[in-house]
Amino acid sequence: MKEILDQVERWRSKGRRVAIARVVGVEGSAPRDPGATMAVNEDGEVAGSVSGGCVEGAVVTEALEVLASGQPKLCTFGYSDDEAFAVGLTCGGTIRVFVEPLER
Repeated sequence: MKEILDQVERWRSKGRRVAIARVVGVEGSAPRDPGATMAVNEDGEVAGSVSGGCVEGAVVTEALEVLASGQPKLCTFGYSDDEAFAVGLTCGGTIRVFVEPLER
């Protein structure tokens, strides 16, 4: 999280809304450990990573939906999940990512 704080503050100083996505659970093999964090601004710009690339696009989509709705969301991506497989999470594990709007 520390490495993305500067970017988040730059976005916020420009009036951009930001969502934070954080890995909160892992089962089996996964690309990142719990605590891995990614920030997404309302323009779709990204800082950080929750999966090393394999589900980042899907998480960006979820983050933009969270910004639109204002409602946090728990997302699950796993090997048996067709969407996760389609975006490349083929490591055999499952990750849970909590996405929430960053409030001032």
